[in-house]
Amino acid sequence: MATVDDDDDDEGPKLPVGTKNYMTPGGARRLQEELRHLLSVERPRVVEVVSWAASNGDRSENGDYIYGKRRLREIDRRVRFLTKRLDAVEVVEPAEQKGPQIRFGATVMVENDDGKRRTVHIVGIDETDAPNGRISWISPIGRALLKAREGDVVTVKTPKGDEDLEVVKVRYEPLP
Repeated sequence: MATVDDDDDDEGPKLPVGTKNYMTPGGARRLQEELRHLLSVERPRVVEVVSWAASNGDRSENGDYIYGKRRLREIDRRVRFLTKRLDAVEVVEPAEQKGPQIRFGATVMVENDDGKRRTVHIVGIDETDAPNGRISWISPIGRALLKAREGDVVTVKTPKGDEDLEVVKVRYEPLP
């Protein structure tokens, strides 16, 4: 499948072609803070180390120089990735969503066939954190839930087979 981010340099999940980079305000803020930290703290510190190491002479066996150059490439790759993602971001405030249908930013309580309940928050692909219930809107469960309503049963395709989930409750609230 073709993606918007086809650079081999980029890291992180790919955005499907023709989709927007939806993100909650908190997720966008975290990416902006990471970018700011890389540009104003991390990169200048590494540049200083590389400059010092380069002034010591033979660069071919200079571990500080070699590691520093490698770290600079990693930082620059991450900066390009973050800049690209933030340029394409569309911030959606979950608390401003209305209606009974599940949309981006929803907090959804679901119940499986065994009666086990869990709560998931539908967020952007750069903010996923499965252990804390933050799932991407383009993940299998995210796609299955979008447009469903309370009381609906959706089928999620998992590696273990299809799983039916009943939508118990849908809320729209700011995410911590």
